[in-house]
Amino acid sequence: MKLYDFLKERDYIYQSTDEEALKSILNGDKKITFYLGIDPTADSLHIGHFVTLMMFRFLQESGHKGILLIGNATGMIGDPSGKSDMRKMLSSDGMEQNFEGIKKAVSRFIKFDGDNPAILVGNAEWMDKLSFVEFQRLVGVHFNVNTMLSADAYANRIKEGGLTFLEMGYMLMQSYDFVHLNEKYGCTLQIGGADQWGNIVSGSDLFRKMKNNNTISSKDEAIYGLTCPLLLTKEGKKMGKTEKGTLWVDKEKTSPYDFYQYFYNVSDDDVPMLLRRFTRTPLDEIERMCRENIIEAKKYMASSLTELVHGKDEMENVKKMVDSLFLSSQNGSSAPESEFVIQGETIGVLDLFALSGFISSKSEARRLIEQGGAAVDGEKITDVQTVVSKNGRSYVLLKKGKKGFLKVKWS
Repeated sequence: MKLYDFLKERDYIYQSTDEEALKSILNGDKKITFYLGIDPTADSLHIGHFVTLMMFRFLQESGHKGILLIGNATGMIGDPSGKSDMRKMLSSDGMEQNFEGIKKAVSRFIKFDGDNPAILVGNAEWMDKLSFVEFQRLVGVHFNVNTMLSADAYANRIKEGGLTFLEMGYMLMQSYDFVHLNEKYGCTLQIGGADQWGNIVSGSDLFRKMKNNNTISSKDEAIYGLTCPLLLTKEGKKMGKTEKGTLWVDKEKTSPYDFYQYFYNVSDDDVPMLLRRFTRTPLDEIERMCRENIIEAKKYMASSLTELVHGKDEMENVKKMVDSLFLSSQNGSSAPESEFVIQGETIGVLDLFALSGFISSKSEARRLIEQGGAAVDGEKITDVQTVVSKNGRSYVLLKKGKKGFLKVKWS
């Protein structure tokens, strides 16, 4: 199947600046250069990034040259799209830390070596070289404030309590990114989530205006934008919010087991959509799986997404844990076993939960205990200062929530 038709069939295409032109390009033999921008406002990805990253993967696998732009300049301002308040301003050190975290996370989706490797850039590379006056004369002159304020990103912020001049500059910067990447790399397509539509259209419009004014000398007649639908439930709610907060790609923030469980517990109605977007399973097979055995379809979907993000080895560990928990009883005879072995005669309960890998950090263990969701050997733990003693036993059985068990050996 041709690439554009495949993306359309798998529900990846939401909006495009020129559908017929993009269909002709992506279904044809000519290879283009495209880019996806991600602002490093956190040190990891969340599942809201997955759809555009999958589109990046499919474009790259089809031979198109991909550029991943990490917005270490735009991220210092913050995109007002979809926000009721101004984003927290990050320091340069925080931005650098987040940059490295994003770079590591996207490698699960994007290939940076081998044949047709993706290019990784940060927009501070060119933004930091422009003075305020230079940027306004080069870019700002092409933007009409009345038109900008009619865009959803800005109109909604004004309704919700105001818009800063700082945030007004975000659209200008992202638009110029597109023009700069066209000049340096011949990039003719920007992809992004549906919430980026206004910024993407502004980039293609800026290109047209600068070309008409002979400010740039691009050989391309036009540049294009393509957006993916947001990852929403069938009820229209954003996916990825759990009782513990955001569902992250980083296993230190969201364990592979919790990641799997989130997707296994989604509504039955959302399973076909997730299988369409995150597996290569034929559509008729997806329809059959969901019709005949939705539980098995859910397991397959949750396993596929967990392996995609965390790798095959982590998924195998999750499978062992899931299988063991299914068989486990309160005596812990079949509970999964931690690789961590307790040394000495006593251990603090926060250390026990964190070092065993059952909980990702002491702070998370503290919250679990304070919320009444932790137990050791069937006894509920209510005090974070609790010390667990060996007392001749060879292991302890940890429990979180209603169904989470882990056996930890004592040396």
